[in-house]
Amino acid sequence: MQTPHLRTATSTTGGARMDKDQGKREMEEQLEMVAKAFVDHYYNLFDINRPALACLYDQTSMLSFEGQKIPGADEIGRKLSQLPFEHCKHSISTVDCQPSPFGGGILVFVTGNLQLAGEENQLRFSQMFQLIPTQQGSFFVQNDIFRLNYC
Repeated sequence: MQTPHLRTATSTTGGARMDKDQGKREMEEQLEMVAKAFVDHYYNLFDINRPALACLYDQTSMLSFEGQKIPGADEIGRKLSQLPFEHCKHSISTVDCQPSPFGGGILVFVTGNLQLAGEENQLRFSQMFQLIPTQQGSFFVQNDIFRLNYC
């Protein structure tokens, strides 16, 4: 008689584990969906309407651009708008994401290539974003680190 009881307990535990695993997979899929949607939106804006990027940041945000630290949405918007080229096109190679322990945030790491107008060769880049949820149900960029890769 104990065998059926053990099987029931094992089945219940196995079922709970499968539910937990299913929930974890669904959360990972949701994180990836948000990260990829953000990346598409960010680089589309960067390529066609760079001044609009400022609205993705907050006054507490920080951008590290090639080692230069720029605080706050207004200064970040100004920096990105004043880059020494008018037109560019990003092509994304990879997007990796993880949940952030900071209030339901998401860490997003991007690698890709940047084609500047009039330039023959593409530039490789890496960029990391920490996205933080807002009370309105969207996200803003709290931290952004950008580096060109010269290898």
